[in-house]
Amino acid sequence: SFAYFTVKDRLPQILTKVIDTLHRHKNEFFEEHGEKGVEAEKRAISFLSKLRNELQTDKPVTPLEDELPDAALWNQYLDYQRNVSNGNGEPSWFQSPWLFVECYMYRRIHAALAQNPPIDNFDVFKEGKAQNFFESQEAVIALCTYFQELLKNIKDLDEKQLQEELFKLLQVSLWGNKCDLSFSAGKASSLKSSPLQSLENMIPYILVNDMEKLWSLLVNAKKRNTENSNVRVDIILDNAGFELVSDLVLADFLLSSKLADEVHFHGKSIPWYVSDTTKHDFNWIIKQLQSANHMWMSRCGINWEGNLKKGAWVYRDHMFWTLPHDFSSMTEVAPDFYADLQKSNLLLFKGDLNYRKLTGDRKWEYTVPFHQALNKFHPAPLCSLRTLKSDTQVGLKPGQGEQLQASEPEWMISGKYGIVQFDAAL
Repeated sequence: SFAYFTVKDRLPQILTKVIDTLHRHKNEFFEEHGEKGVEAEKRAISFLSKLRNELQTDKPVTPLEDELPDAALWNQYLDYQRNVSNGNGEPSWFQSPWLFVECYMYRRIHAALAQNPPIDNFDVFKEGKAQNFFESQEAVIALCTYFQELLKNIKDLDEKQLQEELFKLLQVSLWGNKCDLSFSAGKASSLKSSPLQSLENMIPYILVNDMEKLWSLLVNAKKRNTENSNVRVDIILDNAGFELVSDLVLADFLLSSKLADEVHFHGKSIPWYVSDTTKHDFNWIIKQLQSANHMWMSRCGINWEGNLKKGAWVYRDHMFWTLPHDFSSMTEVAPDFYADLQKSNLLLFKGDLNYRKLTGDRKWEYTVPFHQALNKFHPAPLCSLRTLKSDTQVGLKPGQGEQLQASEPEWMISGKYGIVQFDAAL
């Protein structure tokens, strides 16, 4: 399975890159923190080398020994996995659900640093995320330019034109999801050219296309909306770099077109899956755009900083996003957070990991309805924008999956296909 290939090859590669990154920053740690920094770096590397060895030799997954706030929840989840295995021994790296061991690896990488001050705030993935952004400059400039030109006459667009623009920006945000560093094991995967030119040609690769449903939802929410209630859209972010810029443009469009009054962004509270967005990445990209010597890039950055200041945009991170649980457990594990998501008019889930957690990462029949696969996770109407990079997909038409499988055995993992898949949460 693709899971086997991931655990056997991709995860050790990622750990090796993390160890290498720490080695390369040895002098920096010494300059900042003296001997203490170097000692901490050595301890972190030894912790990670041991982790890599455990993974490669299929050792049992061990309880977390750190004092971080989520450790108890992780260890409870490990107990749950022990019970699920029906006494077939301890859950181990190759004998446990892929979603669990992959999340567990990133949590252990976090612990390696968090337990070793003074380098405990060092993000081992930061350089890769920054590089992805800089390598995607052309695409970022093209998108910011397009968007700022669009804003000049957005007031004059009729409903049909607004819908067309929404669909374009949804597609840019969808295909932006190809720039994923955990998928390429940390190798560069930036977008070099304008993301707007090829949209027409990409339509056939969208296997489920519910953009019309999103449009009706937003337009109706707007019409029903009284003076005192805001239309709120939540975007559950995936990768930093170009994908994040495409999400921010989409969010700005929702506000500028008055389809939404506020947008809540949800990022990760710790470095995660190599290129996932943290609060630092979110603020860093807005600062990069603000200070860019390109008029439309900096205009975007300045406006977005303004949206945050006036509260039309809110950035949030919640521990739940970096737990191993799929989303159907949210009502039990984080009921307060679930209740907050219920206040949203629309939840947009970006990327593959979110899709795996939405559907429980199971080997579903292709035609199982999305609503059913969500397993009672229905806080609000929701939509997944995802390019396929793992072997889970539901909601296809009869025969569609089999046809793809026959012509392209790699269709589920190549990142070539995408979905805009909606559930009304009724």
